[in-house]
Amino acid sequence: MMFYLSRQTVGRNRSLYAGSFIALAVGVFLLGLAATATAATIAYRGPLAESMTVMTLGGDDTAPTQVRIPLSGADASGLQVVLSLVGTISAFITIFVIASTFAFAVASRRQELGLLRLIGATPSQVRRMVLGEAFVVALAAALTGAALAQLTTPLLLSKASYTDLAPVKLEPASPWVPLAIAVGAGLIVAMLGARSAARRAGRVGPIDALREAALEPPRIGPVRIAFGLLFLAGSITLLALIRPSTGEGVMPLAMFTPMLLVIALTLLAPLVVPWIARLWAVPLTAWTQVSGLLARSNVVAAPRRSASLAAPILAISAIAGSMVLSLSFAADSAEAAIRDTVRAPIVVTGPADVDSVPGVGAVDAGLPLQLVRIAPDYAELEDAEGIDPAIAARTRDLTALSGDIGGLSGNTVAIGKEMSGFEGYRVGDEIPVTFLDRTAVKLKVVAIVKDAFGVNPSFLIPLDLARKHAPTAQPDRQFVLPADGVDPATLVTRLPNAVPAAEWEAEQAVGVREGNRLGLILLLGPAALYSAIAIANTLLMGSLQRRREFITSRLLGATPAQIRRMVLWEASLVGAVALSLGTAIMVTVGVLIRRAMNEGLTDVPVTVPWGVLLGIGGICLTLAVGSALAPTTYILRRSQPSAAVD
Repeated sequence: MMFYLSRQTVGRNRSLYAGSFIALAVGVFLLGLAATATAATIAYRGPLAESMTVMTLGGDDTAPTQVRIPLSGADASGLQVVLSLVGTISAFITIFVIASTFAFAVASRRQELGLLRLIGATPSQVRRMVLGEAFVVALAAALTGAALAQLTTPLLLSKASYTDLAPVKLEPASPWVPLAIAVGAGLIVAMLGARSAARRAGRVGPIDALREAALEPPRIGPVRIAFGLLFLAGSITLLALIRPSTGEGVMPLAMFTPMLLVIALTLLAPLVVPWIARLWAVPLTAWTQVSGLLARSNVVAAPRRSASLAAPILAISAIAGSMVLSLSFAADSAEAAIRDTVRAPIVVTGPADVDSVPGVGAVDAGLPLQLVRIAPDYAELEDAEGIDPAIAARTRDLTALSGDIGGLSGNTVAIGKEMSGFEGYRVGDEIPVTFLDRTAVKLKVVAIVKDAFGVNPSFLIPLDLARKHAPTAQPDRQFVLPADGVDPATLVTRLPNAVPAAEWEAEQAVGVREGNRLGLILLLGPAALYSAIAIANTLLMGSLQRRREFITSRLLGATPAQIRRMVLWEASLVGAVALSLGTAIMVTVGVLIRRAMNEGLTDVPVTVPWGVLLGIGGICLTLAVGSALAPTTYILRRSQPSAAVD
């Protein structure tokens, strides 16, 4: 009975639920696209000639298993990682958008729900009706999003093939399992988002049917406050973990910590938003007077509605801003690490005979190669370099954090700090590896050195060992020291393919930033597009449901221009509050990330991408204001003041 009523109410309130339908359909579309593309990368099997099979070590609870390792980068693991992160971010934003749209839908129907209670409906029946409405909308939206994802997958795979993330040809795999996962995730997300709205609907009393004013209850529930404080405590714990000793775990924390903070602030938003709105309203009311005062009153008097409108802006500004700033600071750190590590004044790119050139004192011509590192339950292809430690220690900083780089001879290895921290390797440990010539050896760790992207790979092995297992390897760059009394600027003109070290370091830094920029576009592009739709959708719903309020204001003597100005300042106020909270999260995470990544480095540049950050804020505000003003203008043009008494 209640499900039948749910279908009827959805049909009668199509305009109210259109926003929820669009938001969830786009969310499932992104999830489905990520899932089907991930299925294609998993189904890909490269040529057997470009792979090798190794046996894992096994452990207490796992038996040794055979693992096929793609060689020469002929796999799509990079794309898999990006797609999983895209799916995670999209699912997170979808939850917030759906929760806010359903909460807004329930708040807009408070009088209707009161009438149901007045004629005998129990709170549990009202809750089931709202959950039934959510299921009807979610099922239609999820199926629509899944169909769009299936149609778009071939285009995505064609664009992703033969790129740095997937240097192979990808073909669509069977779509049923990934699309079923996307549809199921969409339904779960919708029901979770609608659950709190359904509980709130069940608390609507019969007396609400007689109310003309749309005032919200002054307090939020203790359960919501408790969960908000719980997520806030979890966020503080994650913030405390962003420290130098965290190693490569810093960047995942930069993504997930803002998510927890957004959850906490969204739960506590009805308490937080009015206070921040009052602060922003001080200059606004001084400048605009009446319209600004009305805007402030509307935002403060309806904290739940304001929180729902602010949620998508807060989510995208906090997450996108934190990632943009963190990746910029990571590039600053990489640039400083490269500069501090390279000691040689000259770099020769590519294989070239430079030893015989007059004026050359020493040449660090490391041989790049790859090896398969074998763990108890997996095996992974790693980059390595064969070096002469006596020469390399003069041309680059190989100061050992632990052990002695001078012991690099025979079957030994020096590993980077991040590899040591991530895998738990210590000096004296033996790492089982298999070279690409199918020779299996155990490399003893003799030193742990600092990381430097583009200078020191994770594994440094003796030069003789590299020549033995990779006899055709050629150096891709050589660090050159001039002889005593020889001017580096003069020597660089005699050497083939030579550039000053400072110029090479700058090129490496540019490469890091371009790689970060590409990753940022892939990670945040879909989520940003979805958030833009969600912001416009939420503000549009908010304005369309205020038709009676606007017409009543006209009856009281307000002109259309005054109402439009009020809506303009109200949307701006909500946007400013959300962006303020998002900026606070971004700055907090960014400062901690920078401190964690810059330990031991000197003169680290500070690059703040002001254009991107201001662009995020400007687009959010523009969408918020435009999406609120457009329906307001439409309502004022199509309605007369007499409609208020209908």
